Amino acid sequence: MHRVLIAGPAAWNLVVHVAELPHPRPHTLFAKWHHDTLGGTSAGKALNLARLGAHVTLLTVADTDDAGSRITAELRAHGIDVVVLPSANGSERHVNLMDDQGRRLSVYLTLPRPAHPVTVAPALIDAADVVVADLADHSRPVLRAARRAGKPIWCDLHDYDGSSEFHREFRDAADYLFLSGERLADPEAFLRERVAAGSRLVVCTLGAQGAIACERGGRVVRVPATPAVEVIDTNGAGDAFFAGFLAAHLDGAALTECLRQASRAGAAAVRTRELTAATLSPALLRADTPLA
Repeated sequence: MHRVLIAGPAAWNLVVHVAELPHPRPHTLFAKWHHDTLGGTSAGKALNLARLGAHVTLLTVADTDDAGSRITAELRAHGIDVVVLPSANGSERHVNLMDDQGRRLSVYLTLPRPAHPVTVAPALIDAADVVVADLADHSRPVLRAARRAGKPIWCDLHDYDGSSEFHREFRDAADYLFLSGERLADPEAFLRERVAAGSRLVVCTLGAQGAIACERGGRVVRVPATPAVEVIDTNGAGDAFFAGFLAAHLDGAALTECLRQASRAGAAAVRTRELTAATLSPALLRADTPLA
């Protein structure tokens, strides 16, 4: 069983589905449906990786409040080891408005701050085969410790624009780099640039156009998107894609197969209201048949 250490956000969210995102004027909206659920990019990766057979440890910031209790209980119920950094101001919470096109407007109710300086137990790093450092300030000490220890570092830059200072340390430290092409003028050029700068592999998702990857040596691989017959909620699709790729990679799959399985994982995620599909399994991702 591969051991993955993830550092980053986990939240308790209210997800509200509306026909379209609100315009900037006073008016009334009626929700199509809503529910409270686990959220956060690191929680999404952890849940998907656990379903795919990895042993996952998640280091996150949370409080002892109701939201924090729900976050940790949900993660532990899926077999994830949770290391909690105490929060000075409550657990992370969002209200996410989702429209019929899968677009999201996220309102942060609470962005937690660690109550104490973040220290990383060497045993956490030593035990990990792979370290995933997600975009959060409390992940930076984990990122630095993993780099000193020579562990493979995986980072997800999400909708990085190519220049944000907040993302820079994660971008530069990652051996394996993932992002969305939504804000990049030329995704392939960016991938080649990062590989030339030292990344082993860079992967960019392109929505309905699938995904593109560039590995050390300059080889570029493209795969089409996996059709999703029914789209219920797009929250967590990118994290499922990341987890599907990482799980396939750890199992020794070739690059094209990793991308194919990642695409299937992302398509499975949009068919559920939760961060991971109950049907997700290695067999589902390896199959050549359409998603049922």
